[in-house]
Amino acid sequence: MPAASLRALLERSIDYAGLFPPASLDLEPALRNHAEYVRHADTWMLGSFILPIAKFDAASAHLSQFDDKHRLRVSALAAKAENAAAFRSAVQAAAASIREFSARHGGVATIAQLEMPLPAEANAPVFAEAHSDLRELKLAAFWETPSDATESTITSLAKHHSTSGNHTFGYKLRTGGVTADAFPDTAEIARALVAAAKHRVPIKFTAGLHHPLRKFDATVNTKMHGFLNVLGAGVLAAEHVWDDSETIRMLEDEDAGSFSFDDTTFAWREWQITTDRIKARRKFVISFGSCSFDEPREDLRALNLL
Repeated sequence: MPAASLRALLERSIDYAGLFPPASLDLEPALRNHAEYVRHADTWMLGSFILPIAKFDAASAHLSQFDDKHRLRVSALAAKAENAAAFRSAVQAAAASIREFSARHGGVATIAQLEMPLPAEANAPVFAEAHSDLRELKLAAFWETPSDATESTITSLAKHHSTSGNHTFGYKLRTGGVTADAFPDTAEIARALVAAAKHRVPIKFTAGLHHPLRKFDATVNTKMHGFLNVLGAGVLAAEHVWDDSETIRMLEDEDAGSFSFDDTTFAWREWQITTDRIKARRKFVISFGSCSFDEPREDLRALNLL
C-alpha cells in the first residue's frame, strides 16, 4: 500500500489524455485502456478521461465497456474561440453537447469538468456569461490562457468568485508538450502556483508531467517538470504561504531524497504538510493531464513509492 500522504497527494490526480501527443491513440484503444484502468488496483490515481466535445458522438459507440460500478469520468475539452463573441457561442454549444451526452449516457458516464481556452479579451462579463451558460450543469470549468496572462487571469477568476458566489471556475496551466519551447520555465509555473494559492483558485495542469521528478528528456531536448514537484509545490506553497523563490526551489529539485512520504506527513526538505492538510489543499490543486497512465506509475515504482 502507498503511504497515506502519497495517496492524498495523488488521489485522482492523473487525467488520462491518451488521444493526445505523444501517444496520439485512436479513440477506441484509448477508451479501451481507460476501461482497464478503472478496474485496476491503481484506479485511485485515475482522474478523468480527456475527451474533446467534437468526439462525443464517436465515443458513444465504445461505452459498453463501462458500467455503473466502472464509470467513465469525462473532462470535456472544448475548442478555442477567436474572440469574446465567438467564445459565448462556443460555451453555449459546449453546454448543449454536455447536456445531450449526459442524458444519453448518464448510466455509465459522468462529465465532471470542462476545459477550454479563453479568448484574449476575457474579462468579468465573459466570466459572468460563462457562469450563466454553465450553471445548471454543476461542473467545474478550467480556463486556459497563454503563460503571460496567467496571473491576471487567476486574479480575474478570484474576483469573479467573490462577486458571483460561483466557485466552480479554475485555471488550466500548460506545463509541456512535444517540443522544448512548449515547456514553461520554473518561474512561470511558480508564479501560477503562488497566485492560485493566494487567491484560492483551483488549478490543473496539462502536458509534460510524465515523470514524478524533474529530469532531462532527450526526446524533447529539455528538462521536463515532475508531477511530484508541481503537485507538491502546489500544496506546500498554499500551506506555508511561499513566495516564488521557494516554489522555484522545489520545482527544480531533481533529488528523490528530498521527498519523503509516510502515513501522517509529506515532507520536502525541511518543509512538511500533514495528510489531512494535503487533502484540504488538493481541493485547489486538482490534477494533470498525461497521455500515459502507465509511465507515471512505473516511475513511482522505480522510486519505491508504490
